[in-house]
Amino acid sequence: MFKHWKPIIKLAFPSLIAFSTQTVTATIGLIMLGHLGALTIAIVGVSNIIMYNAFAIFSGIGHTVNYLIAQNFGANDMKKGIERTYIALYLSAAFGIFLLCLGTFGAEWIIRLVSPELVEGGSFYLQLRFYAMACGTVTFVFQGFLRGVSRTRTTMVLSLANGVTMIFFTYALTFGNLGFPEMGLTGAGTAVLLGEAVALLGALYVYFFSLNKVFQTRSKVKFNRNEGKLILVESGKLGMQEFSMSVSMLIFTIFVARLGTSALAANEVALNVMSFGFMPAFAFGATATILVGQRVGQGDPMQAKRAGVDTAIIGTLCLILLGTIELFAAEPIARMFTNDPEVYKLAAHLIMVSAYLQIFDGLLNFYAGGLRGIGDTTFLLRASFVLCWFLFVPLAYLMIFVFEFGSMGAWISFYTFLVFFGLTVMYRFHKTDWISVRLKNASHE
Repeated sequence: MFKHWKPIIKLAFPSLIAFSTQTVTATIGLIMLGHLGALTIAIVGVSNIIMYNAFAIFSGIGHTVNYLIAQNFGANDMKKGIERTYIALYLSAAFGIFLLCLGTFGAEWIIRLVSPELVEGGSFYLQLRFYAMACGTVTFVFQGFLRGVSRTRTTMVLSLANGVTMIFFTYALTFGNLGFPEMGLTGAGTAVLLGEAVALLGALYVYFFSLNKVFQTRSKVKFNRNEGKLILVESGKLGMQEFSMSVSMLIFTIFVARLGTSALAANEVALNVMSFGFMPAFAFGATATILVGQRVGQGDPMQAKRAGVDTAIIGTLCLILLGTIELFAAEPIARMFTNDPEVYKLAAHLIMVSAYLQIFDGLLNFYAGGLRGIGDTTFLLRASFVLCWFLFVPLAYLMIFVFEFGSMGAWISFYTFLVFFGLTVMYRFHKTDWISVRLKNASHE
């Protein structure tokens, strides 16, 4: 068994560092901004949820590139892979322009819809976050390509460059350190934008220059209508799957916001801490997509299944270890974010409850990654839609407003949703007819 784990760890570790860098960066930023008060924490938290929604809509392009390129790489057909990547880049550039316009003209309206009391301090910050997301949408396509060809170390370096840039300018521009002007929350938003811009520039250089000799990435590519249709349809399904989850999380946040600023701030602190569990889930989920996709491309679907199961086992062991740490150090961790007793005590309680329940989020990501690797995107879309809108949102409303369980009720609904979703996706993965799994081909769509 352990000999099969080596390639998984080799791919997953850089991805874990990359995803963890994003979490650590957000956490350090929130700790620094936490000194500006609960209102600032709430603005950042709401903005994070809004950005999650914006990213979710267009993230399907990156996820689609990831699994298609993995299959092409496994099949040794990178000419087709480059063709697909160019189509995805055209789409992501168009969506990036849309996000720039949305940030410019719609940021104030969007944040007012979530929480009117946050408009005065948060609308321009949200606008800057939209600009950053426009860069990130394109970068995500490049990262999907890099993961598909097993270049997870490169995505790690790009994430580190993004994180270091963001932390430096958050420190410098928010508080006026190192000779920079003191810009408060605007400075923090500018730091996010600069970090994403650095990552995008790095990705452009890697793809068009560093990898050109290996994959001929600067080749002239004719637009293929069938491939374009395949990528658009697959991106739409994966994007809507993520969007169902992100919109339900937005509604969840709106519900929590009605409990008051302190409850909203505690919710954001707890989500930030729990994101340390989400990151291994994302990392091993991405690894499952890579390995399953590559094995399918090689014409060996049973080894693809084996790779997906082994990835889930290793990822689960990581989450058990992480959950144990969070369980016993919940309050000291929460106090790193804020010195407000009302906020950190509630946040610590939420962290303790979530410590081991996050394993189900891991199962969701591990096995969903495997299903993406074989292109089972329709099932993921349907499962996400049904469980988000017929379980998560109604249950959150009942727990918060009908039974009046407050923040704890909100999180009970959240983890009930993750338990059902995780088990559903795991069941689908194991019940798939793996013998019949084939390479994704546009002519067959």
